[in-house]
Amino acid sequence: MNLVLFTSAEISQSLPRTDPRAIHVLSVLKRQLGDTFDAGLINGPLGQGTLLSIATESLTLAFTWDRPPPPPPEPVTLIVGLPRPQTARDILRDATTLGVTAIHFVLTEKGERNYAHSSLWTTDEWQRHLLTGASQAFATQIPSVTRGQTLAETLETLSSSAHRLALDNYEATAPLGAARLPANTPVALALGPERGWSAADRALLRTHAFQLVHLGPRVLRCETAVVAALTLVRASRDRP
Repeated sequence: MNLVLFTSAEISQSLPRTDPRAIHVLSVLKRQLGDTFDAGLINGPLGQGTLLSIATESLTLAFTWDRPPPPPPEPVTLIVGLPRPQTARDILRDATTLGVTAIHFVLTEKGERNYAHSSLWTTDEWQRHLLTGASQAFATQIPSVTRGQTLAETLETLSSSAHRLALDNYEATAPLGAARLPANTPVALALGPERGWSAADRALLRTHAFQLVHLGPRVLRCETAVVAALTLVRASRDRP
């Protein structure tokens, strides 16, 4: 953890010794009574946590918030065909580190709907991966996440001003790296499930003004394609 994150409700409570953050503060950072560590309030400011007491069952902490959060990157909404749970874990973490605004895991024709019933989604595990990604980036902003909507339902919710791009291995005619994205304009970036888009999915994307683009001739794993595509989107912004 580069940054230890807390909710607003947690800062007035003791932290159980079994909590991964307590273990990190004591065993990794090796903080002792009176020591401080970098802390952040989720979707809020940065500051310092101070270790006030160490009891058998819990830690008592105090916080000082003295810095605003880093400015968020320009908004990017990520749309991904619902992948297998391990792939979703990687995407939740890495897309958060890269600063996306929202992640929508959508149901598609070729996707496996049973993935939505994994313990990743039926418990709070998915939220922990977001926090890991934000902590890695030394940021407090957490993207909003949805799952289980169809691709059509999600496309209807997009901002009308968003520049729309969809990765496709079969019918895309232009590389994503060649896209010139206007500065200060939201971007919606869509990737299909691990078996790719169906013909109906492509037609739907085109109906909603998505341009089909590619990452070159090699077929990438979904989680690798997400990181590569987000990196190119950030690099392709037009600058004044």
